[in-house]
Amino acid sequence: MHLLLGALFSIAQVIGFPFPETLVAAPDGQSVAYVLWQKGIRSVWFARAPQFEPHELWHSPSDDGQEVTNLGIAPGGGYVVFVRGGAHDSNWTTRPWPNPDASVKEPAETVMSVATTGDASAHELAPGDAPAISPDGTNVAFVHDPDDAVWSVPIDGSKPAAGMFFDRGKDGELAWSPDGKALAFTSDRGDHSFVGIYRNGAASLAFLAPSTSRDFSPVWSPDGTRIAFVRIGGDGGPPQDPLRQHPLPWSIWVADAKSTAGRRVWQSGPSLRDSLSQINGPQLRWLAGDRLAFVSEQTNWPNLYVVSASGGEARPLATGRFTVEDTALSPDRATLYYTANTGATPGDDDRRHIFRVSAGKEPVEVTHGSDSEWSPAALTGGVAYAVAGARVPPLIAVDGRTIDANQLPPDFPSSSLVAPREVSFVAADGLRIYGQLFAPTSGTGKHPAVIFVHGGPPRQMLLTWHYMDYYTFDYAMNQYLASRGFVVLSVNYRLSIGYGHDFANPDRAGPAGASEYQDVLAGANYLKADPAVDGGRIGIWGGSYGGYLTALALARNSNVFKAGVDWHGVHDWTAFPGIADQPKRYEQFDTKRFMKEAWLSSPDADIATWRSPVLLVQGDDDRNVPFHQMVDLVERLKLAHVPFEQLVIPDDVHGFLRWQTWLEADEATAAFLQRQLKP
Repeated sequence: MHLLLGALFSIAQVIGFPFPETLVAAPDGQSVAYVLWQKGIRSVWFARAPQFEPHELWHSPSDDGQEVTNLGIAPGGGYVVFVRGGAHDSNWTTRPWPNPDASVKEPAETVMSVATTGDASAHELAPGDAPAISPDGTNVAFVHDPDDAVWSVPIDGSKPAAGMFFDRGKDGELAWSPDGKALAFTSDRGDHSFVGIYRNGAASLAFLAPSTSRDFSPVWSPDGTRIAFVRIGGDGGPPQDPLRQHPLPWSIWVADAKSTAGRRVWQSGPSLRDSLSQINGPQLRWLAGDRLAFVSEQTNWPNLYVVSASGGEARPLATGRFTVEDTALSPDRATLYYTANTGATPGDDDRRHIFRVSAGKEPVEVTHGSDSEWSPAALTGGVAYAVAGARVPPLIAVDGRTIDANQLPPDFPSSSLVAPREVSFVAADGLRIYGQLFAPTSGTGKHPAVIFVHGGPPRQMLLTWHYMDYYTFDYAMNQYLASRGFVVLSVNYRLSIGYGHDFANPDRAGPAGASEYQDVLAGANYLKADPAVDGGRIGIWGGSYGGYLTALALARNSNVFKAGVDWHGVHDWTAFPGIADQPKRYEQFDTKRFMKEAWLSSPDADIATWRSPVLLVQGDDDRNVPFHQMVDLVERLKLAHVPFEQLVIPDDVHGFLRWQTWLEADEATAAFLQRQLKP
């Protein structure tokens, strides 16, 4: 039985739901597979047409923090392949692989397979990543660990894995030809990269239109005679100021798979808006009718376009004031499904819905209303996707019917949650900023308030549960705070996606001036004007980039923000990888000006005015923000006599891999904010 409206619930209850990840469809569109993560147990599920009744194929033995990624379904749906372990959400990948439960046995990154019928025991095929199932469903090509070479193994584990070929580069993005006789791949050579082809039994590799550029995202034509790929410039040229934005022009090429001769079929413009999309890349798809679909931000909005594989002018396929985030192609290649933050329901710019578009037709709305839908997986004549509401966490649906609703725990507090409302306010420079306001479920008079700032920063918080595990836990935390009498304002500051290229790429942001901080301060002013808020009890919390903005708020405006919780934030840009080494790379620049600008954009620069107490949270195997950022800040806070508490999680990473870590960090965050703002 679900909790009654207004009843108090625990953090363990509100984050105890099964979160669906990595939804995929079989090549024939007759089945789907996905991962569920519930209270630390990761499991692989499978459902076949026409009933699409899900059943579990495999689950982890414990909350060991070993992620499950790279799902794939063999043609015919006989096997599901996945990767267990590794560090797929890291800014830098280093071995050993994450070991968040401090196991005495070093973890591995393993390609695994499991049959969907009969004996469902999983096979550990080989150490590696990025599996690609052959078109006949019998073999799996993968990137071998630790040498990053391409190997193959029978999908049923009947023989040991073996190397397919030698290549000097670091290989990835494996893609079988439709007939299974060739494998396309990218070969990273450092300052440039190639798209290569290995043919079964061939004595040598072939490389498509090789140049000094970076080539990637290979896509086979339906008949297997050509390959389309994306090209950007190589790593070179005169130095550019790394604190300023620079255009990243790109092009689409098509090459003959036998002769390897290629030609450019489309070229972006030279402006910042024409740059390669940094949300989910170009989303290059080869459609029926010999057409290539892709995402471009040329009009300020990441929209869909189509161009002939023979070249010519690109035409709009789905355009408007919205962001296309994910795409999926139907088995017959005639229909392209996509997600976008648009629709007829007020607030849809802070949701996701699924649409479909076919040749010569206008886009059709597949989903609509006050829920969000994402991760389309194209089926034969339909689509599977994840769906969530403001009070109901993510579930898997097929053509409008949820197929796993019975897996929601009986004590999940749906009826005790609030539906946040979309709000907007204006920053000091006149830019309109959007957010979601969570109102308390009980209590009268003036309430304490908390601003939440997301990480990324190219992310967007929604009016519903989120499609990323990190932010769906944060959404749950904001719901919990609202249930405890806090007014919570989640701020989509400039740098966030969903409001156009210009909004996501502002001037003087981050280490170049922290222009986005004025949006956080504007959020605090918005709360102060709310008659339900006690303006003297406003706090702030956030993780990653949100941790940076939390620390910046406390350092610059302790008079406004009376307490804060900083999860794995950046505190000194001059010591951050990618910034710290810039003066050495670009000696032609005024390095003193460069480093001063980055320093003045850092929370550490304003320690002298930091007065408010802070809780610092970080795993010491963080591969996105160096743990030293927290170590260094602690010593600075000691010298400045700033009250602080710390929660250090040995061996966990940036996006916590163990559910127990999330629970511990959330409980510490809630307890700290309640002690400081609601004694």
